[in-house]
This record gives sequence, structure tokens and C-alpha cells, in this order.
Amino acid sequence: MLGIGLSVNFDRISKEYFSAARNAGIDYIEISVNQQEYDYIDYDAIQRFAAATGMKLWSYHLQFMPFEQVDVSAPDENLRLQSVARLGEQMRKAAAIGIDKFVIHPSGEPIEEDERAKHMAQAQKSLAALAAAADALGGVLCVEDLPRSCLGRDSSDVLQLLEADSRLRVCFDTNHLLTENPVDFCRAMGDKIATVHISDYDNINERHWLCGEGCIDWRALYDELSKRYNGVWTYEIGAQCPSTLFRDRDLEPGDYVKNAKEVFAGQKPTRFSTPKPNLGMWE
Repeated sequence: MLGIGLSVNFDRISKEYFSAARNAGIDYIEISVNQQEYDYIDYDAIQRFAAATGMKLWSYHLQFMPFEQVDVSAPDENLRLQSVARLGEQMRKAAAIGIDKFVIHPSGEPIEEDERAKHMAQAQKSLAALAAAADALGGVLCVEDLPRSCLGRDSSDVLQLLEADSRLRVCFDTNHLLTENPVDFCRAMGDKIATVHISDYDNINERHWLCGEGCIDWRALYDELSKRYNGVWTYEIGAQCPSTLFRDRDLEPGDYVKNAKEVFAGQKPTRFSTPKPNLGMWE
């Protein structure tokens, strides 16, 4: 059974929330704030909250928006270099409080098909530089699979990105694959998965639903993942009900723990929501 983690935004970075999550059975936290909030993260406070509650700091999601300010695949060399510098500084601050896994989006979007090779070459240069920086900090850079036209939209794309540096690893986001089955992707990654983002979807677009609210075969995926990964089962799911679901209440820390234990046991996850009918890509 994997450890249970939760990716938290700015509003949930508090001693009170860490304590409630810890008491519910969540042992690990990923820091992942909204894009305008990176400059306001109080790293010392995060370290204090974790120490006071016994919460472990598992990973840190590097900034990836707005794309005109942060895009490690940008054909504009000045923007690419600016992005590498910005993310390198964020890694330095996160490493100073004991975090050693840094999750990166390898591109922004949209990317036209005839522009993908150019973006791929730029992303590989950036990833190589940041992999070296992460290694120097005692950590590892984890390339996240992404949906739609982004780089990293399938296993072939991700493996090409990893060719940039042998130290690169993968953040497997289970709800980002729109052209490949998550089980097949997991199998293709072999031993490269260093962290995960867990959520469900409808295979129309990313949804960040709780396991069992979408189309993923969680028994099959957990069986495959547990063969090659022994890290943390990190939910990347907000507490508030998304606009794509009918749900009577916000999620509480115990809901994530119950959901994880059901998946680990091979059980069908308990559902207390209903997807809205006829959802389109951007609803």
C-alpha cells in the first residue's frame, strides 16, 4: 500500500489544514499554488506547519503559467532562459525546506503540429539544465505528462523529453492522457515514475475528479503502478466541487483517504457525485 498524499494550494497551506489532513490519514503534501501566488509563498511557515503536525513535504509543483511568462519550450530563447531561471529559483527555495521532487510542465499550449519539433528541442535544452540544477540540490526533476496539444501528451512524447538527461524522471498524471490508456502509459514508463498526480476524468478532457467519478479502471491501473512505483499516492483534486460534477458537499481530508484505501484494496470506489451530462472539452 502506498503512502497517501495531497497536492495543496495556497488556501490549504496552514497548520490547521495540515493537522486535519494528518489526523485523517494523509501523511504527505505537495505544494502547488495558483500561478499568481508563487511570489508570496512563505516557505519557512510551510516548514513549521509540517514539523508541528508531522506532515512530510513530498513534492513541489513548479510554476507553469501564464505561458507568456513561463514556458520552458518557448521558441523565443529569451523567454526560455527566463523560464529556466525562474524555475531554478523556485527549486532552490523548495529544496531549502527539504523538498526533493520538483514537478515540471514541459510546455505551454496550444502548440501547432508543425511547431512541435521546435518546442521539443527547446524543452529538452531546458529540462537538461533544470535536471542538473535539481541534482545539485539533492533532488530530481519530474516531467509531467500533459493533455491536448502540449508536449508530453503520450508515452512517446514523454520518453523523447526524458532523452534530454538521464537524471530526469516522470510525474504520472492519471487524468491527462487523451490518446493513450493510463495503464499502457504506466507500463511504458518502466522505472521512471518518481511521483504521481491522482485523479479521474472522462477521457474528453482533464477533469481532476475523485477516483471512481470518471472512466479509469483503477484496479488495473493500481495493479500496474504498484509493480514499478513505491512512492506516494498524491491526489491532485481540489476540495470544492468542480463545475463538471453534481456533488452535495466539498471534499474533506477523510474522503481522499477512504478513496485511496478502496483503490488499494481493489474495491470499487464509493461515489457521492454525478458527472454533468453531455460535457464538452472546455466545460
